[in-house]
Amino acid sequence: MQSKASDDQILKSLQEANGIRAIVAAKFKMNERTLQMRLKKMKDKGYVIPDSTYQPGRQVVDKGDYEFTALPDDDVSIEELIAQRKRKFQHKREHEEASKLIPIKVKMDGAIGILHFGDPHVDDDGCDIEAIERHTDLVNRTEGLFAANVGDTTNNWCGRLARLYADQTTSAAQAWKIAEWFINRCNWLYMIGGNHDLWSGSGDPLRWIAKQQDALYKSSEARLALRFPNGLEVRVNARHDHSGSSIWNPAHGPMKAALMGTRDHLYVAGHKHESAYSVLKDAISGITMHACKVASYKIYDRYAKERGFRDNCLSPCALTTINPALPPDHPDLVKVWWDPEEGADYLTYLRRR
Repeated sequence: MQSKASDDQILKSLQEANGIRAIVAAKFKMNERTLQMRLKKMKDKGYVIPDSTYQPGRQVVDKGDYEFTALPDDDVSIEELIAQRKRKFQHKREHEEASKLIPIKVKMDGAIGILHFGDPHVDDDGCDIEAIERHTDLVNRTEGLFAANVGDTTNNWCGRLARLYADQTTSAAQAWKIAEWFINRCNWLYMIGGNHDLWSGSGDPLRWIAKQQDALYKSSEARLALRFPNGLEVRVNARHDHSGSSIWNPAHGPMKAALMGTRDHLYVAGHKHESAYSVLKDAISGITMHACKVASYKIYDRYAKERGFRDNCLSPCALTTINPALPPDHPDLVKVWWDPEEGADYLTYLRRR
């Protein structure tokens, strides 16, 4: 596809870049070969094309008794390198600024619900896969209900922990097949990468699987602004884990984020396989802030048993309903349900009312 840049624009950029083709090609997002062909056509039209001032370093080295031509540099020129760094920073800035608060336009009228799946660990022998199947079916048959995943979709053992595959009956290859089955089962409002997921590094298979579903996938965190047709905005702050812990209050992390952070309506986290919930009021805006931790579908955990962790699981998930018919500072604008079937029934009631 030909660049939309005019001949005059290309010539001006070429003059500003001291004739260096690579810089101009990068500026107009063109292949260098395409640019060369374009310049040839411009030259046929009568344009005076400046030569590149770039010296590749093929000078003759005189050693007295002999001389040789130095090899060209095997890397890009400093001009192109700086141009690349500028483009990379621009892409990074655009991504990070857009990620600070991701707008989600809710097109349907009435109440909606979000079923936040706790750490699935779908390949673990202790995972209640039947409950995952039942709850994804619940999402599919309940109008206005969307799914969300707080991370750790698989065990994804790696490094020294790869030995743990010997202790489970599911292989690494089978784990990704189950993960794909799980993600393809329903419509996801958001998906978070947990610490187990991020062990894959930059080549995260979950990111690819989520992309096939057009699902919003973020590593570690996602902050969403749900914007309803009546103008109401409800903010969801989801992380695999919010920083901070307390032996007296399992919900301390999301509570800390609410009190010392962004003042959102709903804070959701997973990671520690425990259920916790606390309700706070923001004295300035008057909104009710819900701090929630969801446990895990990994019901039986050898590591937890070995370390003596208490069973703090109320449910492997949490369902939240949002009723946009209520004012922004109403304490029941957002409600949390530990039994997803009960929450789905309440959502259906709200939508019919």
